[in-house]
Amino acid sequence: MPKGDKSSYSDKQKRKAAHIEEGYEDRGVSHKEAERRAWATVNKESGGGNKSGSGRGKPENHDSSRKGGRKGGSSQSASDRSAAAKKGWETRRRKGNA
Repeated sequence: MPKGDKSSYSDKQKRKAAHIEEGYEDRGVSHKEAERRAWATVNKESGGGNKSGSGRGKPENHDSSRKGGRKGGSSQSASDRSAAAKKGWETRRRKGNA
């Protein structure tokens, strides 16, 4: 089997990789890099190619997929957020809305 051959992967794994790849491309990652990351995620979750058959698989771990959705956050640095909060508090204090 040549390097990079995906024939040993199940249809579900191939669909999952395509979906993950699409998500990376939507965020501006190049096609080649998105494909590499997608297959790395599938391999990490399922342990590589799955052969079909009842009871032949191992449970999947979806931690790597969950991490992507929680990775974002504010684009401001912590000090900028703190400064904005202090400024807002001072404004409310002066206007008597506190």
